[in-house]
Amino acid sequence: MYFHELDDEIEMQEIEDLGLNRQRYMVRERQDNFHGWNEEQFFNRFRVTKNTALHINGLIEDNIRHRTDRNHAVSPLQQLLVALRFYACGSFQIVAGDFGGLHRTTSGQIIRRVSRAIAELSPVYIKMPDTVEEMTIIKQGFYAIARFPRVIGAIDCTHIRIQNPGGEHAENFRNRKGFFLSTSKLYVMQTIKLEILYVVGQGASHDSHIFRNSTIRMKFENNEMGNSILLGDSGYPLCHYLITPINNPTNPAEHYFNECQIRTRTIIERTFGIWKRKFPILSLGLRNKLPMCQDIIVATAIIHNIARDQNEAMELDDIEIDQDNNVIAPVNVENNARQPYIDYFQGLL
Repeated sequence: MYFHELDDEIEMQEIEDLGLNRQRYMVRERQDNFHGWNEEQFFNRFRVTKNTALHINGLIEDNIRHRTDRNHAVSPLQQLLVALRFYACGSFQIVAGDFGGLHRTTSGQIIRRVSRAIAELSPVYIKMPDTVEEMTIIKQGFYAIARFPRVIGAIDCTHIRIQNPGGEHAENFRNRKGFFLSTSKLYVMQTIKLEILYVVGQGASHDSHIFRNSTIRMKFENNEMGNSILLGDSGYPLCHYLITPINNPTNPAEHYFNECQIRTRTIIERTFGIWKRKFPILSLGLRNKLPMCQDIIVATAIIHNIARDQNEAMELDDIEIDQDNNVIAPVNVENNARQPYIDYFQGLL
């Protein structure tokens, strides 16, 4: 064609003369956010250390790398930092894109791709212990808190706000406070590192309903966890492997039992505070579609666990306690499941 015989300037002039609107291809300036900040500045902006970011990048880079470098393709590490920035500031995708020198559409695609890649690591980084040695270490950690024996985990739920998902089942995601939530999340926590070991969600469901339909319950029902027990609040049903506090203690042993049960169980609330302070997007709310919201929640839980594995410093002064589910109507159950532990604490008095 005639245009191909002209240089770029003449070609653009001819196009303008013809009244055609062709937008010039523009590459935004991209700041080197990895080397451009020192360690403290980097942590304040991305909520992980540089070593942790490099470790996560090594786990997912093959899944998020572009096939070619054409059109100034964004590198895997740059993609990860855009997603981390989004998790860390809880802002719109356009803000995370501007921070990385990317268009809003590109940043949205990157956040979706990175969140999905990290969430796929859940079988490795969010799992219950499956060996006697691992269970023993966890039990020792829990016992060191308040001398409560055989505890392998504490369970509770927390709410994460999302926008109205729409559709005929939208009301299934509205909680008792009137706002929409992605899932009521059930966690089983490891004491020593405050890791998230199990995650499940079923919309705006009650704590006991989520537990009743979880695979972790089936593990205990099938005796796969040995003589281990879980600690929960009064919103959960009392049974031989799930111990809840006594609603109306009447003697010193029962008071001591409640005190030790609550002190041991509150580690999960501490972990909620650490997790949500680390990734404020979980507290401020998600504006994404439901599948992406779930990927982001799981991805941030995995990053939290990886950071604990990397021995990142934890600022206890920043911990917030989630009190949403502490005051729940008592559950009418027999006290037999608690009795061995009450007798045990009676002997400690």
